[in-house]
Parts: sequence; C-alpha cells; structure tokens
Amino acid sequence: MRLHRLTVTAFGPFAGSETVDFDALAAGGLFLLRGATGAGKSSVLDAVCFALYGETPNARRANRLRSDHADPKRLTQVELELTLGGRRLQITRLPEQRRPKKVGTGTTVERPQTLLREWAADAGDGAPGWRPVSKSHQEAGEEIHRLIGMSREQFCQVVLLPQGDFARFLKGDSEERGKLLRRLFDTERYGHVEAWLADRRRTQETAVQAGRRRLRDLASKAEQAAGPGAEPAGAWVPAEDGDADLAAGLLGWAAILRSGAAEQLAVAEAALAGAEAAQRAAQREREGAEELAGRQRRHREALAEAERLAGFEPAAARDRQRLAAAQEAVGVESALRLRENAAEALGRARETEQRRREALARADLGEHLPAGAEAGAGAAELAEAELRLRAEVVRLEAARAEERRCAELAREQLSLTGERRGAEERAEEAEDWLAEFDGELARLEERQELARTASARVEQLDGQRAELTMRLGAARERDGLRAEIAAAEPRVAELRTAALDAREFSLDLRDRRLAGMAAELARQLRSGEACRVCGSAEHPAPAEAADGARVSAEDEERAGRAQAAAEKLWGEADRSLTALRVREATATGAAGPEGTDVLARSLAELEQEHRTTLQQAEALGRVGREIARLSQDRARRLDELNEAKERAAVLTDRLQSLDDEQRTLTAKVAAARGTAASVADRAGTLGRLAEAVAAVAASARATAEARGRLGEAEEELGKAAAAAGFPDAGAALAVLLPREERDRLEARLERHRAESAAVRHELALPELAEAAARPPVDLPAAAAALTAATDRLGRAHAARSAAQERCAALAAIGRGLGELAAELAPALERYGRINRLAALAAGTSTENRLRMRLESYVLAARLEQVAAAASDRLVRMSGGRYTLIHSDDRGTGNKRSGLALRVVDAWTGTERDTATLSGGESFFASLSLALGLADVVTDEAGGMPLDTLFIDEGFGTLDEQSLEEVMDVLDGLRERDRAVGIVSHVADLRSRIPAQLLVRKGRHGSTLALAGREDA
Repeated sequence: MRLHRLTVTAFGPFAGSETVDFDALAAGGLFLLRGATGAGKSSVLDAVCFALYGETPNARRANRLRSDHADPKRLTQVELELTLGGRRLQITRLPEQRRPKKVGTGTTVERPQTLLREWAADAGDGAPGWRPVSKSHQEAGEEIHRLIGMSREQFCQVVLLPQGDFARFLKGDSEERGKLLRRLFDTERYGHVEAWLADRRRTQETAVQAGRRRLRDLASKAEQAAGPGAEPAGAWVPAEDGDADLAAGLLGWAAILRSGAAEQLAVAEAALAGAEAAQRAAQREREGAEELAGRQRRHREALAEAERLAGFEPAAARDRQRLAAAQEAVGVESALRLRENAAEALGRARETEQRRREALARADLGEHLPAGAEAGAGAAELAEAELRLRAEVVRLEAARAEERRCAELAREQLSLTGERRGAEERAEEAEDWLAEFDGELARLEERQELARTASARVEQLDGQRAELTMRLGAARERDGLRAEIAAAEPRVAELRTAALDAREFSLDLRDRRLAGMAAELARQLRSGEACRVCGSAEHPAPAEAADGARVSAEDEERAGRAQAAAEKLWGEADRSLTALRVREATATGAAGPEGTDVLARSLAELEQEHRTTLQQAEALGRVGREIARLSQDRARRLDELNEAKERAAVLTDRLQSLDDEQRTLTAKVAAARGTAASVADRAGTLGRLAEAVAAVAASARATAEARGRLGEAEEELGKAAAAAGFPDAGAALAVLLPREERDRLEARLERHRAESAAVRHELALPELAEAAARPPVDLPAAAAALTAATDRLGRAHAARSAAQERCAALAAIGRGLGELAAELAPALERYGRINRLAALAAGTSTENRLRMRLESYVLAARLEQVAAAASDRLVRMSGGRYTLIHSDDRGTGNKRSGLALRVVDAWTGTERDTATLSGGESFFASLSLALGLADVVTDEAGGMPLDTLFIDEGFGTLDEQSLEEVMDVLDGLRERDRAVGIVSHVADLRSRIPAQLLVRKGRHGSTLALAGREDA
C-alpha cells in the first residue's frame, strides 16, 4: 500500500481545502510531519484512516470531523489517492453533517457519501481517467478491506504506529499485552473453542448429574417399595455422587431387596390359603342359620294372615250381595244411557236454535227482513223467505257484470291515456335528437381526421423504436464488456508481474550458474599454469563463488519451464483482454456516444409516445363505426317520429268511444245498486241474509227431531225395567252400580279367595311346621363369626397383594437400575474426556503446568514472532546490546503465564524485566516492537506490502548516539522502498530529514505546506 495524494476540506482544524502530495513528500523515503501543538498533525493521520475505513483512530474525535472554522456552505470531504494491490484508487468520503438549506432558512442533515474510483486506461470515452467502482458504503468498505487485508484497529497499530501504546505494551503485564494482540491477530476463534469446550463440559456434567440423580431417585423408590423392615441402603450406596461404585452398590442392594420380597410373598400366600378355608366354613354356618330363621318367620306370618282373613269375612258377604243385585240391573243400563243422550241432544238443539234466532234479529245488513222471517216463525215460513232472498241475489248477477264492465272501461281509458302521453313524449324526444344530429356528426368527423394523422405517426415511431432498442442493447453489451475488462485488467497485470518475476528469477539463476561455473574454473587455476579458457598464465582477478547454494542445470531448466508457463498464461489472458476490448469498441460504435441511462430514458419516452399515438390511431375504426351508427340512428329516429304521431291520433279516437259507452252503463248500475256502495256489496248482503235465514230454519228442524227421539227413549226405558223384574225404572236405578264399581268388587272378592287358599297351603307345609317346633336361631352370632372370617381373609389378600406389588416394583426398579447404569457408563466416559480437554484449554488443569489458556498459547506464538522481528531492529538501535525474548514463565499470585516479555542485556549476559529500561531505551524498544509487530501483522493479513508508514512521537527521549542508530534503522526501512513519515517536535530531526510537511495553525484554521531544511 502506497499513498499518493490526500486532500482534506473543512476537516478537523483545516477550514479550507488542503492537499498533501505524498509522492513528492516521500521521494527520499523519510519525511517529517511537524507543527505546533494543536496545529493538526494527527488530523492528517485521522484523514487517512477516515478515507480508508470511514472512521478515525480516536473515538473521541469521531464526532468532531467537521472544522469549526469552515464556511457553513462548504461540505467536509476527504479524498485519498493510493495504490493497493497494483491498482490505483481514489477514495472520496463525506461524513454526515449539517448544512444550510438550499430553500428557506435553517439547516438540514447531509447524509454520508462514499465514492470509490479506479484509474483505467479507458474510462469509458476512449481516454484514460478515473472509472467509478462503487458508491455504496458497504461495497466500497468491503473492497478496500479486501485489498488492505487489515481491520481498522490493525491498520492503526501497523501503519500509524502509536508509540504510547507500544510503550504500555512493552512494560505492561500479560493481560494488557493480550488485549492488544487479540485486536490485531483475530484469535477470537480460539476463545470460541475454549467456550465451546466449557459449554460441552457443562452439558456433559449436567447429563451425568441428571443420571446420578435418577440413580438415587430409583434407590429411594426401591427403599420405599421394600418397606420399613428391609435391608438399609447405607451399607451399599456411597454417600458421594463422584464415587465410581454408586451403580454397582445400588445393583447389589436391589438384588437383596428382591430376595427378601420373594420370601415375604411365600409367607403371605400360605396365610391366605388358611384364611380362605375358615371363611368358607363360616359362610356355610351363616347360610344354614338364615334358612331356618326364614322358615320360622314364614310360619308366624301365615298364622297372622289367617287371623286377618277371618275378620274380613262378614264384609265379603255383604259385597257378594251388592254385586248380585247390580248384575240383575245391568239390562236396564243401556236403555237408561239412550234416554240420557236424547235429553242432552234436545237441550243442545234448543240452545242452537235460540242463539241463531237472536243473531237473525240483531243482524243489521242494510235490508228489511222478508215476510215469514220474523221472530217465532216456523221452519216452513223460514224456508219460503230463504227462497225469495236467493231469487233476488240471482237477479243482481246481471247488474254485477255491467258494473265490472264499467271498471274495465275506466282502466282501459287510464291505460290508453298513458299510452297516448308516451307516444307524444317519444315524438318530442325524436325531434330533440334530430336537432343535435349535425353537431355530433361534425365532432366525430374531426376525431376521425385526428386518428388518421396518428396512424401515420405510428409507422414513423416504429422505425425509431427499433433503432433505439438496437442501440440500447449495444450499450448494455458495452457496459457489460467494460465491467469484464475492468475485472480482467488486474488479472492480466497480475499475470504480467508473475511472468516478469519468473523471467527475472530465470535470468538470476542463469547468472548465478554462470558465476558458479566461473568460480569452479577459478578454483582449478594454478599460479604459472595457463588458463583453460583464455590461455593466460597470469590470473589477476579470479572469480569467486557467490553466497548461497550452487545452481544446477536442472534448476535453470525448471526456472525456464516456469517462465514459459507464466508467459503463456499472460499471453492467453492478454489475448482474451484484447478480444474483449475489440468487442467493446464494436458495441460502442453501435451504441453511439450516449450512455445506457440516456438511451433507456429515450427509449422509455419513445415507448410512451408510441403507446399514446397507437391508442389515438386505434380510435380510427371506432370513430368510423360511430359515424355509421349515428346515421342509422337518424333514420330510426325519423321512423319513430312518424309512428308516434300516427299512434297518438288513433288513441284519441278510441278514448272518445269508450267515454260514451261508460256513461250508459253507469246509469244502469246505479239503479241496481240502490243505497249500497256497489252491486256486488248489495248482492253479498242479500246472500248473507239468506244464509242466516237458512241456518235458523235448520235449527228449528233439528229441535223437532230431538224432541221425538227423547220420547222414544223414555218408552224403551220402561219396557227394560219391567223385563228385569223391577216394578219401575226407579227401582232398577237404585241398585245399579257403575261398571268400575262392579269390577272393583269382583277383584276384591277374588283377592280374598286367593289369599285364603294361599294361607291354608302355607300352614300345611311340613318343613314350616318342623321349623316352628325348633327354638329361635341366633343370627347375630353367626354373622359376627362370618364377619371375623371375612376380615381375616381381607387382611390375608391385602398382605399377598402388597407382597406381589413389592416384588413387581422391586423387579421393575432393578431393571431400571441396570438400564440406567449401562446408559450412564458412556456418558461418564465422555464427561471425563471433555472435562480434561476443557481444563487444559482453560489453563486450570494440573497437567497444564504453565496455566496457559488456549488463546494465550496462540498469542504467545505470535508474540514470539513479534519479539524475534523486533530484536532484529533493536540490536541495531542499541548498538548490539539488547534483544527481546518471549517468556512463558508463570505470573505471580493467580496471574497466568504465556505473554511475558524479557530483555536480554548482551553486556551483562542477564535477562531482566522490560520495565527496567530507561526512557530512551524504552523508546527504541517500543519502536522495534511496533515495527516488528507491523511485519508480523502484515504477513498474517496476507503479505500486502506496506509502502507508507507513520511513526508518532517518542524521539525526544533519545540522545544523539541513540537517535543516530534509530535513524539508521529507519533508513533501512527506506531501503525496502518504504516511505516513512515521522510525527515529532524534535528540532534535531528537522536538520536530518529534508522532506517536511509543515502544519501551521491560525485564528481561522490550520494549513498544510511542504517545507525543506531551510524552513526549519
């Protein structure tokens, strides 16, 4: 990485635009950055870091990027030109800042901007220039980070060497060194390994502890299942979970518990068999006692029932007499029921007739009752009145037809009047439409002419669109080819460099081989003997062998093959790049000078115009059809106008004839209607009156018929009583019982007979007589004996069930213990292995004698490399006295080892702590560490050469001799084609370093200027 040019605007202390030409400044290799305190020397370094990473090294200055001295209208901007990976780049960054509004008053926030450009032989217009690469913060940052290969923290430590940090690094403890080394060497993955191992250990430990808890849970269940009298677990189960015999002890103890449970089960089964036999004997005794007691109870109950039935016998005799008399009067019952029904029917008929006569008398139907329908009239008179009413209703039917015709005439007149009004409105509408016809026709003809013009324009636009589409495709192809060229150019440059390096290496090997051959011949020369090459006997300057290994013909041949292969790859890549450039030139010629965006916008505008014009042209056919339809509508409207006028005249004549007919019919209907609202109303009234008269006549006839049926029923009742032997119907009715009463008496007498027979049979049974002769049975004693036997059997069953459950539970627990012990064995093995690895990685294991963590071990290796690289320069700076070495000695107290630094004093031959160095010695030791760390970090980041370095302060602590030695080391850096910038106030450096960048501060901001020794 080499810096070329830096331009800052309104940045930090710089109010205006200031430019630093690093090519001119670093032409001699060393340059001095000087100025008064607070002038802005460090702001130059901040600007470089901000351009590369979008952030400054110092977080406290991150929010103070904009200069307080700058014009509010001038935006803060940093522009940096540099070479990275063989590519010349330009980075422009603007931070987020406030600026005056373009319209109105006040300020607005200007968003941050980033622009990454690359110098190319063809910037798009055929001439060399800056070609845009990206405007995205993320894309530009990723590309720059990929090319540099270092994070911001690494860059600030490696390129902007802060002496204060390395002085602390030199004299700090292992923890402080570890913080810096972790930032620089990205050893976070080793910390992740430590965390992963610790997490795995915790996971395995959790699994093992869970297994042990399960073992102890099973042991508790076994102890609970075995009962209080079982073998205790204390002698078999260890108290500590870590004991390896936990599973074995539990398995042995469980076997003993299962054996004891089996013995208890055998004892319980024997006791159960004895209890079952005793319970069966007690059950038989209880059943015999209950049977004897039951027979004695039945005999006592039979005697009591016989006594009760004997007391009921007089009442039974009376019931038999009542039932016999009622049976004789049954023949009169049907005749009596007929007379009662006839009497009820006569009462209902009289009530109905009276109600209908009263309704007829109260009826107000707007008509006088006809003759014969007055109150008290007989059935014949009522029938004649009904006939007269119905004859009048028939006569009114003809008048009702004439009345309906009048209504139809009124409806027809109303309909014809509306139809005539509609015809007149249609005629008026047709006349209005015809009045607007000429204006509508002129408008459509104008639209037709516009559509013809648009149709001609569409043909022109089709040709222009095809041309623009072809040019846009060529422009896109051109842009794609330019992107491919931009991607291929670094590859070609890389292959060219590789080919040149291979050629240089091949030529170097050839020169070394020739030199080796000359040295071999020189070794064979002898004074006074002729040279086998030139023949001279004098050998004033014989060739000497060069340092390094001898080069053979095979080495030279291999180098030649490598050179040929590299040149072949370069040639192929260069030919491919040339082909891309030819295609790009062809596409550029086809696309024209406009860019892709311009062509795309032009094509979009043309497409929009084409669509609009096409829509106008497509209206041509539609307008023609509208004109034809308009002409057809005109002919149709003329026909409608004539037809409507003719129809209105016909309807007027028809309405006049209907009016004459209606006047005639209205007079006839009025005569027939009378005082009623209509003929139909009068006919309805007369009909309802006829129905009422007919109902009264029917009720009168029904009353006469019911009176006759009652007389017949009374005569039949007298005849039935005489036939049954009763003097009259009243005597028969006195003894007659209802059907339900007769059935009840019969059932009661039958039940008395059955109960008497059952009692006699029960008393005649011999077993009951025998039982009655025996003494009473003691049932409570037999029940108590059975209860005691049953309780004993229940206890025996419970004991046997408990013993069975105990055996089953202990067997299941034993199986569970065995399975769990087998399952836990590999988990214990895994836990032991991961626990050992985690302890080793964490530095807590006794096997890790240095108590060094894994990440510290990796950092120690890096620190050892840094110490070796720093010692190369420290030896020169200290005049061969000091070297730095890495020490892995353990720290004091609880501090861990691995990141200690020791200084070896060659004058005394002793090692001592770096804190014992003096101020000047600490400076060049810190500088050596910084330079050594820069080399190691560069190699770690991929070997990107760092051609520009900055060293910040620290030279004021050196004497003249030490300063001279430090300058020699810095000159050595220059010899490696590096540019080294020194930020210092030391006046002696102004005379030693001719190239200087002077930072001047003033009331209105700082400025930058190149200065020589004469400006010091």
